[in-house]
This record gives sequence, C-alpha cells and structure tokens, in this order.
Amino acid sequence: MGVPDLINHVFNFALPAVAVGLMLPSLTRFSALGRQARPGFWWQGLVNVVAGLLALAGGLWFWGHDGKLASYLAMVVACASTQWLMLGAWRR
Repeated sequence: MGVPDLINHVFNFALPAVAVGLMLPSLTRFSALGRQARPGFWWQGLVNVVAGLLALAGGLWFWGHDGKLASYLAMVVACASTQWLMLGAWRR
C-alpha cells in the first residue's frame, strides 16, 4: 500500500466521526439547550470528533475491520453522550 492509499484509508476511516462530531453542535444551536451552551462550537466539535474516533477505533480493534454497523452505532452513541454531558442536559 502506497502513501496515497494510506491517506485515503485514514481519511475515509475518520470522515464519519468528523461529520457527526461537527454536525451535533451545529444542530444543537437550533434547540433550547444549544442557545445556552457554555462550551464553544469548536470545543464541542473537537470533543465529539475524538469520542467518535475512539469508538470507531474500538470497533476496528474488536472486529478486526472497519465498516461494521455496530461501530457506527457506538460512534453515534459516544458523540451524543459527550454532547449531552457538555450541554449539562442532565440538570434539566
């Protein structure tokens, strides 16, 4: 595998986590919780992306290959949980 193929694989592995991780803070701005969010957009996005990448890496380690639907489900649950914690939604 050459360098361009490696870059392509890493990009395609991380893209779902980046998309979901940045989409969550964007969409929460339209809700009542998002208007009073303490952490900034980029901090929320960074934490969500890291949580999503860790979930996908855990799925890659557990199953031995990526692209499993259970890995994507774990990524969505991880991103939603970190977003919920950052917004302090448990207090409402």
